[in-house]
Amino acid sequence: MSKFDWNHALAFWTTVEEGSLSAAARKLGLTQPTLSRQVAALEQSLGVTLFERLGKSLMLTEAGLDLIEHVRAMGAAAETVRLAASGQTQSIEGRVTISASDGLAAYVLPDIVHHIREAAPQITLEIVASNALSDLRRREADIAIRHVRPDQPDLIGRLIKESEAHLYAAQSWVEQNGMPRHPADLARTGFIGLGGGARLAGHLQSRGLPVTEASFILASENSVVVWEMVKRGLGISFQMHEIASRTPGIVRLLPQIEPFPVPIWLVTHRELRTSRRIRTVFDLLAEALILTPRATLRDGGVQSRTSP
Repeated sequence: MSKFDWNHALAFWTTVEEGSLSAAARKLGLTQPTLSRQVAALEQSLGVTLFERLGKSLMLTEAGLDLIEHVRAMGAAAETVRLAASGQTQSIEGRVTISASDGLAAYVLPDIVHHIREAAPQITLEIVASNALSDLRRREADIAIRHVRPDQPDLIGRLIKESEAHLYAAQSWVEQNGMPRHPADLARTGFIGLGGGARLAGHLQSRGLPVTEASFILASENSVVVWEMVKRGLGISFQMHEIASRTPGIVRLLPQIEPFPVPIWLVTHRELRTSRRIRTVFDLLAEALILTPRATLRDGGVQSRTSP
């Protein structure tokens, strides 16, 4: 049997994890033909067939199913070694990747990044704007800003604060549609939803709001798109204090409605917490997020204040 090549095993593992050769190639920064050759080389070196090709789909053979668990274990061990090594560095220079939802990344992080750059100009920051949870164990990010508590044992999280989301509209929308005075007024109001209207309608109904799936006249999976449509007076939506307070021309609606809680967690890998560079950015992020302005209602509008 030929010498085992980890790069070939990595190509096989990534293909299984991503579900296709093309997706695996993008993940590894390779061309699809190159990745296909690496998988084929692994099959040849082991003398087995790892995939059955059914049309455009790939299905693991029995040999592939046996091998993938061993390769996953090898990958986890290699990742642990790499994390431990990177965590030991005491140099503050280098790159730190921060993952956050697209809304936070677009509207809140720029001011915070400016603060971090002033405090630690040696550090290069990369922002991953995604509403999916980045896999910190696979180094998709070094630090993540999340709204859920981490449940993996090798991750550590810090609850920075409990924020809130309220209902908002543009001043232009209020001028055209009038100011809602009671929750019942929402029955004839057009909502802009993040994701599917049916799920959101059910959630709002459970809070006693007269909202149906038909109430959602616009929707997007991208919260920046949703907020930009709200800013242009196309409908109303819920938004975090931290974002609404930074948006001119926005009015908070129905302050008597109980706000939606939005916890803000900072999460990192426990090995990376020993890195001076990661620790520096983590602490600066925490400080800035705690001091991020929150919105208060005054005369039907939004005014910024600093949260203690």
